[in-house]
Amino acid sequence: MSKKLYNHIAPGLSKLEWEMVKHIPAGGNWQNIPDTIPSQRLEQIRRSGGRTTYYGRLEFNKPSYTITTYFNRLGNGCNLHPSQDRIISTREGARLQSFKDNFVFYGSKTSQYKQIGNAVPTLLARAIAETLKDHLENLTFVDLFAGAGGMSEGFLSEGFRLIAANEIEKNYFETYKQNHSEYDKGDNLILGDITLTEIKAQIINVSKKQNKIGVVIGGPPCQGFSNAGWRNPDDKRNQLFKEFVHVVNEVRPEIFVMENVPGILTMRKGEAIKEIITSFEEIGYYVNTPFKLSAENFGVPQKRKRVVIVGSQKKEKINPPKKLFSATDENLPKPITVKQAIGGLPFLETGSGEFEMTCNYKATSAYEKLMLGEIDFVTFYQTCLQKLPVVCS
Repeated sequence: MSKKLYNHIAPGLSKLEWEMVKHIPAGGNWQNIPDTIPSQRLEQIRRSGGRTTYYGRLEFNKPSYTITTYFNRLGNGCNLHPSQDRIISTREGARLQSFKDNFVFYGSKTSQYKQIGNAVPTLLARAIAETLKDHLENLTFVDLFAGAGGMSEGFLSEGFRLIAANEIEKNYFETYKQNHSEYDKGDNLILGDITLTEIKAQIINVSKKQNKIGVVIGGPPCQGFSNAGWRNPDDKRNQLFKEFVHVVNEVRPEIFVMENVPGILTMRKGEAIKEIITSFEEIGYYVNTPFKLSAENFGVPQKRKRVVIVGSQKKEKINPPKKLFSATDENLPKPITVKQAIGGLPFLETGSGEFEMTCNYKATSAYEKLMLGEIDFVTFYQTCLQKLPVVCS
């Protein structure tokens, strides 16, 4: 049966890059590229040493490395397809971030890479949503700094209802709005800068139309906190969490969830995280010890670490979501691999693909069935559990 497939487009390669790609095996990297291939960047990496993910090729039998906002670039990470001589497609990047196939990305190609790379993996967000349910009376949420909608997708999959969302970047917002049109009431999906009084007021007023908001979620931009970035304490983006705090104080949700990069814990020698926690405590919220989560433990086929700060009006301990997958615990399924995630997608040549294509392809794993919408998460996980080896007593 033919299916519609969106965003399955592979970036192009230059002639020089094409020469490099042919020498990089699965699991390989810049070290496999012969010295005879001229490249100033490679010479610099060879002199100073570089991350083993640079010019890397994924392996089918492992999760991917972190999908970044530049996963269309050969030299910026481990972005080569395991068996095809090309960089992974936009859809494959989305799959590795656990976006389902019916989630379509809009805007320029460059924007789409950024939307995917910046997103919270939806299955990681799902695990957070699930663990909050027992602590909530209202399964409603407001999404700040919403991006393309990875966090919202996770909460929606657990039966939460979207009340309002805000995003400043118009391409991100277009993707968010197109994929959440059933929740669009005309004034509740808000494009604009949260630091502006009128935008903030719109978010707050729309949210207050509800008797009670269960959760305010979001990830204030984290470039200044990121280990991969400049970690500039004077970066104004580091202060955007104060806008998040302001909205939480006005809306008064039962719980707030703020996610960020691990670098937030060591920014300014730990003073940044103390400042954030204190800001929430000053408005009457009990803040749990930040969760340090690895996406691969929750069904995401990717090694990606995040920090999640959870606070509640009630003084109660909220535990991190329990691990569902593990590379070391024999009682849990192994993390989802690249092959399980993208193995069934149609073959592509470098620089080929279409925004929308009709093709015949079948799921080759339970994960792909989940991505295709053929099964729900519970069925997916039960299938993974059934494949565990039986231990005879």
